[in-house]
Amino acid sequence: MTNRSGRDLAEIRADFPILAEEHHDGVPLVFLDSAASSQKPQAVIGAIADYYRHTHANVHRGIHKLSEAATAAFEDARRKVRRFINAESRREIIFTRNTTESINLVAQSWGRSQLKPGDVVISTVLEHHSNIVPWQILAEEIGFTLRFLPVREQGQLDLAEYERILREERVRLVTVAHVSNVLGTVNPIAAMAEKAHDSGALILVDGAQSVPHMPVDVRALDVDFYAFSGHKMLGPTGVGVLYGKRDLLQAMPPWMGGGDMISHVSLDGSSWNELPYKFEAGTPAIAPVIGLGAAVQYLQELGMEWVHAYEQQLTAYALERLSEVPQLELFGPSAAKEKGGVAAFRLADHHPHDVAQLLDAQGIAVRAGHHCAQPLHHHLGVPSTTRASFYIYNTEEEIDALVAGLYETLRILG
Repeated sequence: MTNRSGRDLAEIRADFPILAEEHHDGVPLVFLDSAASSQKPQAVIGAIADYYRHTHANVHRGIHKLSEAATAAFEDARRKVRRFINAESRREIIFTRNTTESINLVAQSWGRSQLKPGDVVISTVLEHHSNIVPWQILAEEIGFTLRFLPVREQGQLDLAEYERILREERVRLVTVAHVSNVLGTVNPIAAMAEKAHDSGALILVDGAQSVPHMPVDVRALDVDFYAFSGHKMLGPTGVGVLYGKRDLLQAMPPWMGGGDMISHVSLDGSSWNELPYKFEAGTPAIAPVIGLGAAVQYLQELGMEWVHAYEQQLTAYALERLSEVPQLELFGPSAAKEKGGVAAFRLADHHPHDVAQLLDAQGIAVRAGHHCAQPLHHHLGVPSTTRASFYIYNTEEEIDALVAGLYETLRILG
């Protein structure tokens, strides 16, 4: 399959140095764990190396040439991210360490200053722990109520229950994943945002599994906050993004104090810097941010419409092939058009860790465990699953290798 820029899959795979390496003992690598963290193209690796080789200095504070060059590259990455998700202003793009920190920032700044006893925050059973635990901690401290939307049989949220809670309770915030990291369920964010706003609530979206894989337009979705991580979208670890509507961010108190987030400091008190710096205390992750900018540019050159279409093609093929494996139970929506590029499954009564270890011996890297979604696994009635996840550098031949590896695993385990 060729994308609109004329690059074929072989050329894309050649951009990722790790894919040319042997997994172990002469076995080639089949990497099917991108939902945990994606591999990095040479463009990203090179951008980070070039920064350290040629322009390393602290940003925003220096007037010498290196500092000015580093600041320009850092802020250029912010502009790239703004365009990538169609935020209105670069001031709405706050750099954090990851999705988890972005969600915690909202909880500790907006939540701590706005929520009170009697208020309700709606989350869902589908959520990653990073979108459950911060709200549990804050609810225990403040006394507001958490409500968790149940999941229907095919992995979709119970939207009738959503509307009931919005109608009958004092909901202040809805916090929900755009795409489930286990089931792949794609939630109807625009419709959920509209209903939340109609009831007077805000909406925060965990976009860790959506921004890397599909076009995301935060203004079209009309979300109030949107969080995602660089390392899941070809970028480096250590950098994440929080998008927030400007008026909301402007009204929120800072979360961490220190350098760069201040306008003026005296022993009698301090005043805060303008957005987005009010929420970026201390020396930021300069090299990872620059690497994220390179990742965004790489994805834009591919075209996110192509990325999404190709992943749906891979997912459809994977669901078809996996359905052939005896004693394999798939979880989540059964149609590729209704889910992201993940396939979570159980193989007979074999422990997912055993399955993953035997696949690893055959060069196939998958994830096994509860995937930081223990409440969802409890709902599914299983303690853990094996998860294969797909990205732009994967091929149908690698899915064939996964299926062959599962057959071999069944043979070994009996």
